[in-house]
Amino acid sequence: MQFHITQIRYILILIASISLIGCEKNVTVEIPKADEQIVVEGYIETGQYPFVILSKTLPFFGSINTSTTSLLANTVTGALITLNDGTTIDTLNQLAGIDYGIYSTVRMRGEVGKTYSLTISVNGKTLKAVTSIPNPVVLDSVWWKVDGQRDSLGFAWAHLTDPDTLGNCYRWFAQRINHYTYGDDIGKIKDSTFIAPQGSVFEDKFFNARSFDINAIRGQFLNSQKEDDQNEERIFFKRGDTIVLKFCSIDRSHFEFWRTEETQVGNNGNPFGSPAPITSNIEGGLGIWGGYATTFDTIIAR
Repeated sequence: MQFHITQIRYILILIASISLIGCEKNVTVEIPKADEQIVVEGYIETGQYPFVILSKTLPFFGSINTSTTSLLANTVTGALITLNDGTTIDTLNQLAGIDYGIYSTVRMRGEVGKTYSLTISVNGKTLKAVTSIPNPVVLDSVWWKVDGQRDSLGFAWAHLTDPDTLGNCYRWFAQRINHYTYGDDIGKIKDSTFIAPQGSVFEDKFFNARSFDINAIRGQFLNSQKEDDQNEERIFFKRGDTIVLKFCSIDRSHFEFWRTEETQVGNNGNPFGSPAPITSNIEGGLGIWGGYATTFDTIIAR
């Protein structure tokens, strides 16, 4: 009896499959318990007071509650935090009247061109980080444009001229400051603060000293229950919106943190995505201490 080459392949595959089935075995992998670490999220931007939030890492198989109350309950109190801008050394104090690990000072504001060294002493550990506020880059123009054939939904756009110095890094945010006129949120301001969309950071590696147009989807908070974060308006700005763009210049380490964070978020649940550990600039801990050189523009979506 003769077999076609395709039949032989099928037989080999079948034999291999049967062999694998016969060799099934329950495997238990013991994952070692990781040491608890301090997580830092802190920023200083042009003209604003610095602030730092301290929290603790959670067990890999532990339950995670993303409610604001639960997250704040995981913060770390009682830390000694000092900030050095090269001229002055100041202490960031825990905000009065709350039992959460949020620290700030009103004796120091962010200034362009300065470098800020952060030192944190807590629970017998010392953490350090450094960031800077680079020169700001102002957008040439901003506008809103309908997306394709959509009737009233579109994106915010901007024209950027990158300086002729290689290594500029950017991040942008947007806030809708008009009020809802429909739904359960009627009368409420659309965005309570600035929100960075997915893909909010970029660098000038491939467009140094060039002029070009940029746009981004509208961002939303994690687990947002707002109607327009759940329906067809989800990633768009709508005709009639008043949009404030916050465009920021950031240093390299700050950029690398958000670049790797956004890659990790984009790969979440993707079986073909590559592992992307988030790059932290915190020595002795995890997280980010970042500076922002900010500029602002307003768009009326018409």
